[in-house]
Amino acid sequence: MKQISPNELKMWLDIGKALLLVDVREEWERELYNIGGIHIPMGELMSSLEQLPKDKEVVLYCEKGIRSVIAIQRLETAGFHNLINLAGGMKAWKEAV
Repeated sequence: MKQISPNELKMWLDIGKALLLVDVREEWERELYNIGGIHIPMGELMSSLEQLPKDKEVVLYCEKGIRSVIAIQRLETAGFHNLINLAGGMKAWKEAV
């Protein structure tokens, strides 16, 4: 599974790299703090596959990087191979960026 550090993701965002951010946390978590992208809670992910492109990189994030790993594993079984996990999630992002 591909991983990206918060600093590397910040660099990608700063240079405008073509990617999609997907927040898999619950709505209340997203309201507290998020880095953008689309919001698809973990429980709705498999019924929202049409929102995810297969032709560019998709970076998934959650609070600590655990739910996003599980989300990626599920999405890989659905044929997605362009997925990247934000290592450490929002916790690591807040500490590093």
